[in-house]
Amino acid sequence: MSAGPFSLNQWTTRYWPLPDLVAGCAGAGVTGVGLWREPVAEFGLARTAKLVREAGLAVTSLCRGGFFLERGALDDNRRAIEEAAELGAPVLVLVSGGLPDGPGARDVDGARQRVGDAIAELAPYAGQHGVRLAIEPLHPMFCSDRCVISTLGQALDLAERSPAEQVGVVVDTYHLWWDPHAYVDIARAGERIAIFQVADWVTPLPEGVLTGRGMLGDGCVELRRFRTAVEAAGYTGPVEVEIFNTGLWAMPGAEALGLVLERYAEHVA
Repeated sequence: MSAGPFSLNQWTTRYWPLPDLVAGCAGAGVTGVGLWREPVAEFGLARTAKLVREAGLAVTSLCRGGFFLERGALDDNRRAIEEAAELGAPVLVLVSGGLPDGPGARDVDGARQRVGDAIAELAPYAGQHGVRLAIEPLHPMFCSDRCVISTLGQALDLAERSPAEQVGVVVDTYHLWWDPHAYVDIARAGERIAIFQVADWVTPLPEGVLTGRGMLGDGCVELRRFRTAVEAAGYTGPVEVEIFNTGLWAMPGAEALGLVLERYAEHVA
C-alpha cells in the first residue's frame, strides 16, 4: 500500500495566478491541487470550480476553516464547508485558532475544549455536504495566537468525538517532526488521516516564522519516514506539498513547481 499522487498546495506558489497555476499543473502532469479560500474567493468560487474541473484536476483540500474562538466562527465554517463541497474538495483543513483576544487570556485547556465542542457541532453539517473536517495540529510555537492544538494526539482526541468519515486529522511534517509521539499517533490515526502534507524545517528559523518552511531536503525532517508511516497506517490519499517560503514565492510559478517536483522525487516519493 502506498500514498497517492503528488498534489501542489496553492500556497507553495502563492503568487502564481490561479489560471496559470491550473494550466501549469496540468502541463506538468500534476493531477491534484490544494486550494485556499482567499484566492478562490478573489477569482470566484464557481469560476474556480469550473476551471479545475475542465483541466481534469482534483481539489485535494481546501484551506482553511477553524479559528473557532473568533466572533462568527461557526457561520464562517459552515460557509467554508459549502465552498469545499462546490469545489469538490473532500477535505476542509481546520486551524483551530489561538487563545481568545483580550487581557488575561491564559486558559489553554478551556480554549481546546471550546474548539472541540465547535468541531463536534459542525461535523454533521460537513457530513451532509460530503466534506471531511481535518484538524491540523500546529507546532507549539503557534499555540498562543494561531492554534491551541499542538500534537497529533490532541487532534485525534477531538476527532474521535465524531464519526471518522466526518472528522479526521492532518499529518503535516513541518508541524509534527519534533513530536516524540508522532509515529505512534500516526499508527493510532489510521483511517482518521484525511490529508498528508510535507515541508521541511530549517535552522535557524527565518525572521518571518510563518514564511519559514524549508524546501524539501533542506532541513532536518525525515520526510520519507513520515510518508512510510502514513502508508503503514493505511493512508492512500494525495501527498500535498505545502511550503510557505518567500524565496520560493519570488520564483516564477512554473520554475518553482519544477523545483518542488525534483525535490519531491528525491526526498519524499
